[in-house]
Amino acid sequence: MTKPGFAWGCVADDFTGASDAASFWADAGMRVLLVNGIPSFDAGQLQGYDGVVIALKTRTAATDQAVSETLKSCRWLKAAGARQLFIKYCSTFDSTPKGNIGPILDAIMEEYELPYTILCPALPINGRTVKDGILYVNNIPLSESPMKNHPLTPMWDSRLKVLIEAQSKYPALELNSAALERPAELLQETVSCFNKLHKHFYLIPDYYLDAHASKIAELFGSLPVLSGGSGLMTCLAKRCLKQQNLPAHRGSAFPDGTKGGALLLAGSCSTATLDQIEDYKEKGNPWVQIHPEEWLNGRQTVESVMKVIRSHDHENVLVYSSAPAEDVRKAQEAGSAKVATALEQAMASLAAQARKEGTTRIIVAGGETSGAVTKALGFYSYTLGNSIAPGVPVLIPMDDPSLRLVLKSGNFGQTDFFTRAVEKTGIQ
Repeated sequence: MTKPGFAWGCVADDFTGASDAASFWADAGMRVLLVNGIPSFDAGQLQGYDGVVIALKTRTAATDQAVSETLKSCRWLKAAGARQLFIKYCSTFDSTPKGNIGPILDAIMEEYELPYTILCPALPINGRTVKDGILYVNNIPLSESPMKNHPLTPMWDSRLKVLIEAQSKYPALELNSAALERPAELLQETVSCFNKLHKHFYLIPDYYLDAHASKIAELFGSLPVLSGGSGLMTCLAKRCLKQQNLPAHRGSAFPDGTKGGALLLAGSCSTATLDQIEDYKEKGNPWVQIHPEEWLNGRQTVESVMKVIRSHDHENVLVYSSAPAEDVRKAQEAGSAKVATALEQAMASLAAQARKEGTTRIIVAGGETSGAVTKALGFYSYTLGNSIAPGVPVLIPMDDPSLRLVLKSGNFGQTDFFTRAVEKTGIQ
């Protein structure tokens, strides 16, 4: 007989990361609730869920704030009955040399007096793999990939040990694929010896084959706290359901499609999103580009963009501020934080106004943009529909099941992602 509560609580550093994690759990058969921000409702409302995912907006927040909000979320989840915790960050380990991943995990290990946890950002289905401790993006070392030009978290090294030790108080131990295949007792002896030298530390397992996920879950799936991308989520969910002898639940009580127009908003500057924007435009769909300098000086406004959206009867208009890295750097001459905040608020205001005017489908590219949009819409808990792409589910607000949200990390999705999302969320 299992204990009261739920198996897994997850804290993600942005909304798209949270929906990504929740989708992998849901696709594997767990009943999942996705919540935007630290919940204010009573934990009694969680009855029947196997996992609860809290979406924060801490990826590029001030480090003290990021640590504080993550700890508060973990405490809420544990008090609500979570038996294990998963700290979710991007599969490209988005952070600066000062944080925030390291400081957050340091604080959690100290809070719960844990000797170690794992760092496992890999997500092979989306081209993120770890081999010999090096993080690759589509077979390119992280610091040589387009992530080297990220405007907020440019990735300056590819070795996870180097990245975490630059921002953490504690060391890391790499476990390559050969180490993972050693007998469990020998591997545990290696970990125990390292523990004698270090009160707290990180384990970095290789994960470049699908079989590695099962092995990592087998070896470390019972740890009180795990961390990484969503690559482990499926194995952890299946392990959870098997241990509790629970049936797998699939799909939502609501259909993926709904009546009404769609608004597409893109704030990510990732190569994947830029390609998706061009694909959507080349197919003859309506679009508007927001130029940072024009928005900041008032030549572009919510009303001027809404006029274009209305001229197309709120049907499938793409609004984007995404631009190549060099253009972003030029725009940031006004101050990177000021520009980023202005563009996020622009997208949020457009989403809120479009919803007020009857738009029922909102599709967003970019984690920071998605966080601002969901906050502006005012919904805080979601059930999950099917996925448009790996890690990108259809979201249905619990308080308004007529609305469909699709929120994707900038790096996720096929080239024709926007077309797929419009078709999937509509009723033919």
